[in-house]
Amino acid sequence: MTLDPKAVEVLSGVTTATITTVLLKKGLRHTWLRGAQPLAPGMPRVVGPAFTLRFIPAREDLATPASWSSPTSTRAAIEAMPEGAVAVVDAFGTTDAGVWGDILCERMVQRKVKALVTDGVVRDVAGVIASGLPVWSRGQSASPSVASLTFVGWEEPIGCGGVAIFPGDIIVADQDGVVSIPASLLDDVVELAQEQERLEAWTIDQVRAGHALPGLYPANAENLARYEAFKREQKG
Repeated sequence: MTLDPKAVEVLSGVTTATITTVLLKKGLRHTWLRGAQPLAPGMPRVVGPAFTLRFIPAREDLATPASWSSPTSTRAAIEAMPEGAVAVVDAFGTTDAGVWGDILCERMVQRKVKALVTDGVVRDVAGVIASGLPVWSRGQSASPSVASLTFVGWEEPIGCGGVAIFPGDIIVADQDGVVSIPASLLDDVVELAQEQERLEAWTIDQVRAGHALPGLYPANAENLARYEAFKREQKG
């Protein structure tokens, strides 16, 4: 899925906190990936379509170092990743084996993949950070994936961090974590998120000016009228 550059531009300026609020108003409560946190401080906000990958618990005859050379491997999956995608790895919350390491991240950078997101952990952290690939995870582990995990495929529906994610859903990640936007709701979220950001910026200015929160946040009819007047002045 290729994203509209305008949608990417808008979402690159919208926080994941705002997006979760917008999605909540649309009736979606499970959109923020539990446990997927920035691996390092200062990572840029990332926006891109989800390229999904899935692990299951290790089965000893399958989860072996030899599996890394099989047609169904993380190595093969990387070669299928399109430019601009965000790799989303379902590790069902496992923290005692790293789903990814530095060499894999280096290859993803070469393929111009935007980021790696997982509810598991990564290994070779110094090398992963040095690769420049933005990563959101539960942390790190020295153990390889096959110590606890079996890789079974890519580009299928997954559950990551308690969120149902389909290939092509829109991933936004920042310092607050990672949110998934259903592809069918992208246009609505882009429109509503911009307005939510404007309203909240105005609300912060009102708080700084000494206004009390009741009736302001959330805004009652009087304050909404003041906000609309403010918008008209800005356009004028």
